[in-house]
Amino acid sequence: MHPSSDPQSAGQDPSKLYIGNLPYTMGEEELRDLCAQHGEVEECKLIMDFRTGRSKGFAFVKFATVEAAEAAMAAINEQEVQGRKLFVKVALPPRPREERRSFDRGDRRGGYDRSRQD
Repeated sequence: MHPSSDPQSAGQDPSKLYIGNLPYTMGEEELRDLCAQHGEVEECKLIMDFRTGRSKGFAFVKFATVEAAEAAMAAINEQEVQGRKLFVKVALPPRPREERRSFDRGDRRGGYDRSRQD
């Protein structure tokens, strides 16, 4: 395997999966039960919208072993749950804070510049 394609060399944890396109009505316990059919689940984190309290439709699931994660990915990816086809891949490592999207627009704001001497 080429070094750059090795998930561990990129900081990825191959036992942690991203599961997307989840039904908004699916709870964390239901997701844990679905994943536990393929191996021991150490952590299951359904991502919620802090304003509405509703699911954002994706989660991160950490398995006890890489083999369990691989088995779950093979079984759950493209599986239909409540009319939605799930999408599963190895989770990317969290981005450093400074790379995250921010509402601060910095110096890119448009508008009138009083200091300009045209």
